[in-house]
Amino acid sequence: MIKKLLVANRGEIAVRIIRACDELGIETVSIYSEADRESLHRKIATESYCIGPKQSKDSYLDMISIMTIAKSTNCDAIHPGYGFLAENDDFAEMCEAMNIIFVGPMPETISTMGIKDVAKKTMQKAGVPTVPGSDGILNSIEHAKEVAETIGYPVIIKASHGGGGKGIRVARNEEELIQGYKLTTKEAQSAFGNSSLYMEKYIENFRHIEIQVLGDYYGNVIHLGERDCTVQRRMQKLVEEAPSPIMTEEKREEMGITAVNAARSIQYIGAGTIEFIYDLNDDNFYFMEMNTRIQVEHPVTEMITGVDLIKMQIKVAMREEIPYKQEDITFRGHSIEFRINAENPAKNFMPSAGKITDFLAPGGYGIRLDTACYSGYTIPPYYDSMIAKLIVHGDSREEAINSARRALKEFTINGIDSTIPFHQKLLNNKNFIENNYNTNFLAENDVMNES
Repeated sequence: MIKKLLVANRGEIAVRIIRACDELGIETVSIYSEADRESLHRKIATESYCIGPKQSKDSYLDMISIMTIAKSTNCDAIHPGYGFLAENDDFAEMCEAMNIIFVGPMPETISTMGIKDVAKKTMQKAGVPTVPGSDGILNSIEHAKEVAETIGYPVIIKASHGGGGKGIRVARNEEELIQGYKLTTKEAQSAFGNSSLYMEKYIENFRHIEIQVLGDYYGNVIHLGERDCTVQRRMQKLVEEAPSPIMTEEKREEMGITAVNAARSIQYIGAGTIEFIYDLNDDNFYFMEMNTRIQVEHPVTEMITGVDLIKMQIKVAMREEIPYKQEDITFRGHSIEFRINAENPAKNFMPSAGKITDFLAPGGYGIRLDTACYSGYTIPPYYDSMIAKLIVHGDSREEAINSARRALKEFTINGIDSTIPFHQKLLNNKNFIENNYNTNFLAENDVMNES
């Protein structure tokens, strides 16, 4: 039983977790950096403590300080949210050693699925389709050249410990391969503390489709359908929707069964997401990676299934059995999420930290806003630029788009720049409306300069 839970995160996801705990009758402890003294997650938690200076490495990534606060406040559990320590197997192991429940999968699972080449081999053993590529880690540039000759250009070089769109480069010829190998090695070492790389054939005409899975301690695993995360900028998701507008019932069932079998093969516990490349040329899908945590875009799944994924994470962590069978999961309508970032889309998405002078949230039927912002709040420049998630739901994709247009028109954020104008332009783009795009959408469509 969890009576008190520490939220090891900040921003909208911290607020989301605190609210779920409140509804479950669980007390919460929030942590905040010196830059987050005025944050909403500090204000609404049962208790709140300063974790350290403004830099993440000295605060939200400080495992010892977080554990010290958890123990001194008699917390039974820690929820890591997403980012920061959410996929850190050392932290999950530390929780285990300190008799604190880690709301997430087992440390071994995080470790296995966090090392991309190991995850790929694990999925291959489970019968999950994977993209042709190197058999494990690349040993050298010469080795990379040999693999590229075998599978053919273009290829994609990936950091084995990477994630979040970092440590990835596409090479279309040997010259780009050599340069990409060197740059990605340096980036991987800097961002992840490990320079290991692997390589895959680069599939150019694809959609980014992911399947939400949920497992418990009793061997039950179900999926809650797919999300389409194809609209991206520099491999960072901007818009997500569920269900995918390209998906047939037959392909959804096939991908769902594949994801469930994959999760079951690693005895997965909690909420997780298996991401796939969906090749539009041959209608095949291939394993990309698994995120062993809650995703930023989880609300669209909640909107079409009626399942509260944060509460389910906590209940599973308390050793409760998943109350649903696969046949209980049905899908209602269409949901789209728009990530609202503190960036200026007219100036190449330049970051825009500062004080919000006016914050007017949209409302009405089918509108949900997940945020930690309010009028008078100052956005610090030290963390991720996402400040809100606008989620809409309608009986159809067309209805959801119409609701989104109205909500974005209502949504007012003054004092800083935001990506609201980008999303308004996007919803008038013919290719987006007609569902005619792939992951190169923003490279091929100058959304901000369209009339």
